[in-house]
Parts: sequence; C-alpha cells; structure tokens
Amino acid sequence: MDFSSITVLCIGDVMLDRFVYGEMERISPEAPVPVLRLGRTREMPGGVGNVANNILSLGGRAILIGLVGRDAPGAALRALLGARPGLTDALVDTGARPTICKTRFIAANQQVVRADEESRLPVQEPEVHALLAAIDAHIDAATIVVLSDYAKGACADPVIRHAIARAGARSIPVFVDPKSRDFSRYRGAACITPNARELAQATGLPVDSDAEIEQAAHAAMLQADAGAILATRSEKGMALVERTGAVQTVPARAREVFDVSGAGDTVIATLALAAGSGMTLAQAMHVANAAAGVVVGKLGTATADIAEVLAELNAQDHAHAADAPVLLSRDQAAEQVARWKAQGLRVGFANGCFDILHPGHVGLLAAARAACDRLIVALNADASVARLKGPERPVNTLRDRATVMMAIRHVDAVVAFDEDTPLALIRLLLPDVLVKGADYRPEQVVGADVVQAAGGRLLLARLEDGQSTTRTLGRIRAIGTAGTRDQ
Repeated sequence: MDFSSITVLCIGDVMLDRFVYGEMERISPEAPVPVLRLGRTREMPGGVGNVANNILSLGGRAILIGLVGRDAPGAALRALLGARPGLTDALVDTGARPTICKTRFIAANQQVVRADEESRLPVQEPEVHALLAAIDAHIDAATIVVLSDYAKGACADPVIRHAIARAGARSIPVFVDPKSRDFSRYRGAACITPNARELAQATGLPVDSDAEIEQAAHAAMLQADAGAILATRSEKGMALVERTGAVQTVPARAREVFDVSGAGDTVIATLALAAGSGMTLAQAMHVANAAAGVVVGKLGTATADIAEVLAELNAQDHAHAADAPVLLSRDQAAEQVARWKAQGLRVGFANGCFDILHPGHVGLLAAARAACDRLIVALNADASVARLKGPERPVNTLRDRATVMMAIRHVDAVVAFDEDTPLALIRLLLPDVLVKGADYRPEQVVGADVVQAAGGRLLLARLEDGQSTTRTLGRIRAIGTAGTRDQ
C-alpha cells in the first residue's frame, strides 16, 4: 500500500490532547478522592488534528482546516503540526473562542479524570466565512475530503453544506465522522462512519445484532442520502452497508486493549486514504479495521504506520485462515478476497467441476497461482455438475472435491456456486486475474469482460495434452469391462 499520492482535506474540530501521567499513592485527607503525584506531560493534536496525524503516519498528505484560539494551547498545537512534513496548516485563527484542550490524567495505565477547556459559544459568522474561504482555497488539491464533526462548532451546517457541495462539483468523495443525531446534515456524503451508539441515536433503532445494524444503517443512509454507512462496533468489528445493497462485516481480532481514545479518527483517516487510493469500500474497511486494532493497543491518542497496519492485516489473515472452513460461503469468500486485496495482494480466480483431479488440473492451478499472489478456486455444486455433465456426475461430492482441492499447495481458498456459470461469483469477488484453459477463446470465458472492465486480466493457461476427467473415467470403465469379461 502506497498512500504518498493521496491528499486528504481534513475539516472539523481541532483540539489539543494533553496527557498527564502520574502515580496514585494515597487518598486525600480533604475528600474521598485519590491524590495524583504528577509526572511527565505529553501533548498531541486531537480531533480532526488526530485524523491528519494518522494520515501522515500512514504516508499520505493532509490539509487541516479548523478553528484555533489565540492562546498557549493554540500555539502548542501549531508547533506540533508544524513539525510534521506533508501537512498543510490551513487553520483559522479566532479570537472568539479558546483552543479546545482535553487534559487526561493517567495513573497505572488508566484514565483517572479528564478536564476539558472549550467554549460552548455557537460558531460566529466571521468564523464561518473564514472556514468557507479556507475550503475554497484548498479543495482543488484534495483527493478526498474528511469531515470530522466533534460537535464543537467547526462543523456548522453552512460549513458542512459548502464542503460537500464543493467536493461534489469536483467528484471528490466526502467521508464523515458524525456526532450529530441528525444525519441529514451530512446529505450527499460518500460514507458516514458512526459507532453503534451514534447509529442508534440517529435512527432510533436497536443495533445489537447484525440484522439490526443492517436495518439501522439502511435507515441512516436514506436519511443522509449517503453512499454507504460504516458502523464501528468495538469488539464486534465493523459492518459496511452500501447503497447498492451490499453488506459486509469484518470481525475485530481479539487483543489487549489499552485505550480507545482516537480510534474513530484512525478509522476514518485510514478508510479515506484506502478509498482514495482506488480500493473498494469493502477493501478499505479491512485496512481501517487493522489500523484501529493497532491503535487501541497503544496508550493515549495514537497513530498507526504502514508497517504496523500490514503486520496486523497479516495477523488477521492467519487467524482467519486457521478458523476458516474447507469450503467458504460466498460472504466468507468476499471477506477473504477483500482482506487479501487490502494487503495489496493480487487475487486469482479459477473455476470448474474438478471432479477427478489429474495432472492437467494441477498444471492449470500451478499456472494460475504463478500469475497471482492468492488463488481462489470456485467449484460447481453437485447439481450444477449434473446439469453440465449428466446424471452420473459428479463422481465425488462437493465436500470431497473441496477437501482435495484445499490440499493442493497452489490453492488458497475454495468456494462453490450453484448456477451453471460463476458469473455472479466473479462479479462479487472481482478477481485481479481470471484463469481458464487455453482451449477457450477469450470471448468464450464467462466473466472476462467483468474482470477486464475492473482493471483485471484474463489468463488462458496451457493445458497438458491427453488429460481430462472424461478420458480418466473412460479408462476406468474400460478396465471394469475387461475385468468383467475375464470372469
């Protein structure tokens, strides 16, 4: 994954996150509260500033727009941002409010208390005009736009409408991290990323089960006229519901969690970068899920770098492979392919009955695997084989054929299809390489146009002469007939 060419315009509530570390040794004699002996202090950009920080850590570029006060926290925030290459500071100075500053007091790796410095004054007209001017000045440099709404004032209705309108006029997708219960404010966004609680508040619907999440996401999508809803569900992972009707989930990998501060910032930053680089939303979700898994294992508002995200994706892939069944369902296959693509791996696809495996099959699979990084094989279900080959086929059941297929070292996953052709499955998985035998002409290969239209390629692999299941069965029958005559 290379995000160096992606520039994300980050708009929203910027703040200074301050972490004060100390030790608790006793209870105060003045009140039943612990006494914290203060030690070191750590400061970093928070809110949309943390979104930008994550983008930089992942190798992208960021333009940061928000409100910052003319005060010491504001100066500290600008100094932190100025030290990061790849960041364009488009912050708006304001004398109408202080810089938002959240101070967390921490002892024994636990937050003891948080103190917030901020103004509840509604955003003022001069501030709105300055934010709109900043958007106009920088929108043309953006690959993608992130609106990070912490409900602190910068994401006022005129700012949201202006940003989405300007981005839409340039076909730039807008991703929104919402805090408002009224998702109609984000009308026209490409993707909105609420957590489960925010989704429930916005729709008034329960969100405990997968089915409830899907129903609530559809309601939220309708409310916002959005392209997709990505619901983050803490230890339950993520669920992506798209306007097309596609629904995909990804589980969270079990790990020790130190701090969820800023995890939502990491999710939307990674999602925007991955989508901006050309990944589908499903692929981008897997990358974002991995990045979130990295940062929750760190204390304080944290970021993830590319090496950490790739390592987490690899760990998730191994964990999934260990638990995966021999024969994947369509949804499991789609999830696996998305995970591979999120790692930048080329996915190959081969299909057939593969009833009685012979050297010709192995040669085809070897050629297929040599053309990609991961190979998924789609098997005709038993009824499909019977329709194509006759009522005496298949010789081996689907379960048996899948078990043998997964034992071949060239094959990474097996899935089945009930139809006469794998077209629907190819459309779902969108492999990078579609493989068939050289006895086909390109125009005869089902799904070749779909794969090529999506930027993939067709490989017609050379076949070994004299190798086929039909010939093998013929020899078996001939041997059986000869044996009967000898008796």
